[in-house]
Amino acid sequence: MVKCIDLHKSYGQTIALQGVSFEVNAGEIFGIIGPDGAGKTTLFRILTTLILANQGSATVNGFDVVKDYREIRKCVGYMPGRFSLYQDLTVEENLEFFATVFNTTVEENYELIKDIYQQIEPFKKRRAGKLSGGMKQKLALSCALIHKPTVLFLDEPTTGVDPVSRKEFWGMLKKLKAQGITILVSTPYMDEASLCDRIALIQKGKFLSIDTPLNIVNQYKNQLWAVRSMNMSKLLNDLRSNKSFENCFAFGDSHHVSIENKKLEIKTLEEYLLKCGHTDIEITEIQPTIEDCFMEISKDTTL
Repeated sequence: MVKCIDLHKSYGQTIALQGVSFEVNAGEIFGIIGPDGAGKTTLFRILTTLILANQGSATVNGFDVVKDYREIRKCVGYMPGRFSLYQDLTVEENLEFFATVFNTTVEENYELIKDIYQQIEPFKKRRAGKLSGGMKQKLALSCALIHKPTVLFLDEPTTGVDPVSRKEFWGMLKKLKAQGITILVSTPYMDEASLCDRIALIQKGKFLSIDTPLNIVNQYKNQLWAVRSMNMSKLLNDLRSNKSFENCFAFGDSHHVSIENKKLEIKTLEEYLLKCGHTDIEITEIQPTIEDCFMEISKDTTL
């Protein structure tokens, strides 16, 4: 459904994409996971024909993004990261407007958006600018779907949305997938990676890895420990100054330390931290997450 070959894009001296190549299969949820500024939005804008790449080629639903841009715009839905609907129009008016743009009606494709729209229908007379973050998200998704697209692009759709709305949103995506819609979703939230069929980890315009979330986690080669002490700031500095560790990053209420397998024992680390003056030391072996894998891969990549 989507195929990219060696895409490059720069804005003056700023490089946004560096040789991105990948394919998305029909009917899958493909996640592009990476921090702000990694190139996710630029990639989506190229694939939805809003901007041109400097180099490389791409097709969506078999159509070339340059030559066949009119056809692509008929068959894709795009939900940008920033709420871009008409703030002064009501919920109902926004939906009717987008249906008209694509020469269809709300009634014709209502079954496609029914489960989503019913949640905001009680507020259909409310102006879009007065909606909560979660309701804005549902309205934007309804507008992106109203012309029955075959490929749906969602650029950081859950950023700034409360946890309950995030969970509901991903539930909606699973239902859309069941209806045969191919979905590309970008997000900076590593925990959302496990909700995708396949993911691409992106950093500074480069894809670091493309695989299923499970396979990426299984490729993590080192031991991983969660470490805590009374002085977490000093702990991070002391851990990073020790050359025995492959990697060390702050993760919530602990620091995750990556160690080459069998190279170091927990008791040895504990003795080292005691010598550094730490107290209330806790060291636990843990299973890596997608975020751990991302940090491990990105540290070894020359960008």
